[in-house]
Amino acid sequence: MITGLQVKLARTALGWSAPTLANAAGVATNTVSRFENDKGANVATMTAFQATLEAAGVQFIDDGERIGVTVAKASQSA
Repeated sequence: MITGLQVKLARTALGWSAPTLANAAGVATNTVSRFENDKGANVATMTAFQATLEAAGVQFIDDGERIGVTVAKASQSA
């Protein structure tokens, strides 16, 4: 499952504000902030974040030793 840090990194890489992600994922802005600050979220919310960010070109990385994100070049210009 994705982490709050990954969501924050992905959002930053895309140049999205918390309200932008919240609107795209169909959640409240404070839900984004709470998750990014490790206050938790339900599975449906995490799934919505992941699907929304992946649709924007984000790839989540978790190889057991490190976590992070990459973003497709085409997505960065949007």
